[in-house]
Amino acid sequence: MPSVEMITGRTELYEPEAAADDLCRQFGSVTPKLVVLFASRDRDQAALNKALRTRLPGVRIVGASAAGEVDRDGLHSKTAVAAAMSGDFEVGIGLGRALSRDAAAAGEAAIRTAARELGARADDLASKKYVAIVIDDGFQQRKEELLLGVMSMNQALIAVGGGASDSEPDPSKASAMVHADGEVVSDAVVVALFRTEAPWAALRSHWYVPTGQTLRVTKLDATAKRAIEIDDQPAAKRYAELLGIRVDELDFIKPKGFATRPTALRAGREYFIRAPVAVLEDGSIQFANMIEEGSELELVKITDCAESTRRFFEVELPARVTSPRAMLIFHCFGRAQFAHAIGQSEALSKAFASAPTCAGLNSYFEIYCGFHINTTLTALAFGAS
Repeated sequence: MPSVEMITGRTELYEPEAAADDLCRQFGSVTPKLVVLFASRDRDQAALNKALRTRLPGVRIVGASAAGEVDRDGLHSKTAVAAAMSGDFEVGIGLGRALSRDAAAAGEAAIRTAARELGARADDLASKKYVAIVIDDGFQQRKEELLLGVMSMNQALIAVGGGASDSEPDPSKASAMVHADGEVVSDAVVVALFRTEAPWAALRSHWYVPTGQTLRVTKLDATAKRAIEIDDQPAAKRYAELLGIRVDELDFIKPKGFATRPTALRAGREYFIRAPVAVLEDGSIQFANMIEEGSELELVKITDCAESTRRFFEVELPARVTSPRAMLIFHCFGRAQFAHAIGQSEALSKAFASAPTCAGLNSYFEIYCGFHINTTLTALAFGAS
């Protein structure tokens, strides 16, 4: 009966040796095949990585710096959360560097290294036996390009993940690091490619529902992330008009703004969030994702934050994965910020008690089935056959 098992540990200790001791104590007697580590950015990432590897010789490690950590006890800050994974799986790990210079090449290098470690051919990656997690330096903002590289071996590969992050509020000072065994680096992407016969699913959850109201992005700048005109009108003015609010109420964490009524791209029955994040001085709108000029997007509206998350764990997950035992979570940092802004942090945090054994982080944008998305929880869940 193939299965993947997970034991998690969380520590508030900062000294790397003491923190590693604390995490390994919580793992008990299990000898993991893989440890996934999410540690607050203010920690010495390299020293913590080294301390864990010393205590767990031969165990593979992947992970990321975090702007908040996640387990079944909820959302945390200033901690390190680690998942010890064991069971019926093999894993290949690849690291792609110089993300800012050539993101596609970095993504391709990472997936090819991971596949080579498993002896997997390009055609193999479309099979249900393979799934990947992708963790990038989120502050490079190169997810679309790096995913071109990750998906280059096989467009049917299922890949989920998110950006390594930092709780530093000043973007000019923020930085992120990824872990790939003994390498702890910025400006990089790590891919962990799983091969398993155990049940698994890539999942995503957001707290929005469609409204049927649409807008058309009629003019973009060269980055494809800044909307200059919507419906042939100045972007911010038109967006505010559609929401029935003032332009100065559009800010992401304001109660009537972008986080309450973002846009989404419909693909079949899926809605992929394409959230605006800021109004710029010239009246244009900065989006989190690349969008296409002339594209039609649907306005969506927020529902109950905590209840939608609880339902995801209690209803949607068991419908997709038999006997879920382990879950890696990439929870949008923007979701955590918005929940705090509207006084829902505690309720949202409690919703994670409905999850199976899990470990994750507040990520800097998310990846789901090869898409760059945002304001979403993405996850990879494993179960028992």
